[in-house]
Amino acid sequence: MSDAQLILDEGFMRLALAQAQAAALAGEVPVGAVVVRHGEVIASGHNSPLGSIDPCAHAEVNALRAAAKALGNYRLEDCTLYVTLEPCVMCSGAALASRLQRVVFGATEPKTGAVGSVFNVFTQPQLNHQTQITGGILACESTALLQLFFEERRKQHDQQRVPLREDALRLTDSATAAMATLGLPAQLSRYTQSLPALQGLRLHWLDNAVSPSSDEEMQVFLHGPDDWSAAYLEALHSAQRTVAVDLPGFGLSDKPKKESQHSVAWHAQVLAEFLALHKAKSLRLAAPHSMQAVLAHVQEMNIPNVVVHALPASPPMGQVLSQAPYPDKGHLAGPRALRTLLSAPTRLRH
Repeated sequence: MSDAQLILDEGFMRLALAQAQAAALAGEVPVGAVVVRHGEVIASGHNSPLGSIDPCAHAEVNALRAAAKALGNYRLEDCTLYVTLEPCVMCSGAALASRLQRVVFGATEPKTGAVGSVFNVFTQPQLNHQTQITGGILACESTALLQLFFEERRKQHDQQRVPLREDALRLTDSATAAMATLGLPAQLSRYTQSLPALQGLRLHWLDNAVSPSSDEEMQVFLHGPDDWSAAYLEALHSAQRTVAVDLPGFGLSDKPKKESQHSVAWHAQVLAEFLALHKAKSLRLAAPHSMQAVLAHVQEMNIPNVVVHALPASPPMGQVLSQAPYPDKGHLAGPRALRTLLSAPTRLRH
């Protein structure tokens, strides 16, 4: 391969890696693909079997479908497919059926790879079309993205096993898993029990960071009394480090059963400790105006590098999604309590 071709291949593979990042943000295994024709990207795609509830929605298939529609032809004879991971049997078959001129992939897949790892679909002599294959382009970057994804998923699995306080409620594993069907990207979920104010409760938040850095600016969104972190799913697609947190009693955080366990000061303390947990060059906390009492407590704590900003309101949430983490009345103790506290006179909020 010439140096000029290698430079071109790496450039297009980086676009495929960007698609893989988008898959990770959506809670899908991070594999991305682009289809190139005459040096121009005509289509792209990433893994989406969870979100689309489609076992065929691999990155390659999604990209090939988009390319065929763009060209008005299911045969892509003068096109090259770039994909971050060695294609499986299904995707290799789709590449052959579309008559691709060339397939370029990044990391090998020792368990399901059909371009040499398990076997090679493309070298069968009976085939009436021959596709050129190039592997190993930006393999390290592709592998690192996959490894980080599965490391985070293992951590989340371990975190979900932590014991639950007797005076609190938690969604079952099956109920949490079902959230993915409503569009909640499970891969973005993070948990902690380490904050002193939690006293053993588990706190949940959504985080779009692939590799967090203390040298970056960070945006933190806090929900109102009638919603939870999923209200800010759109904001998590930002290129900026963005987090959406669930206070105790909300969303996927543990939920104290009694309304009396909640107070504005306690929620503010949990939030302050959560902010201090994240090291960032600067941190912007945003919440709907209805949470002004909580924000005021946080401001009084003078946390370094934290700027508090009140939003007019939370983004609208669909009825199904808004009720998803609250399957029964016991799970709604937090929203009921905070709604009452925030509407009470100042002297009664503590």
